[in-house]
Amino acid sequence: MASDDLIPLEGKVVEVYPGGKFLVETAPDANGNQMTVQAHLSGKLRRFRIKVVLGDRVTVEVSPYDLTKGRITYRHK
Repeated sequence: MASDDLIPLEGKVVEVYPGGKFLVETAPDANGNQMTVQAHLSGKLRRFRIKVVLGDRVTVEVSPYDLTKGRITYRHK
């Protein structure tokens, strides 16, 4: 799958699991729907040791095939 097929979503970290896993609650869309996505850190965030903690606003890339799992690609300031 190409990287342009991924769906970027903004959300907030609501739980932190061991092993670099996070539970991210996405912002409501136009219909008011909210999703929870289990996400892990992307390679660049791990490489440059960018810390993601509870309550951070993040951008998550989600596959169109499985909307419950994703990858955190950006931590907002």
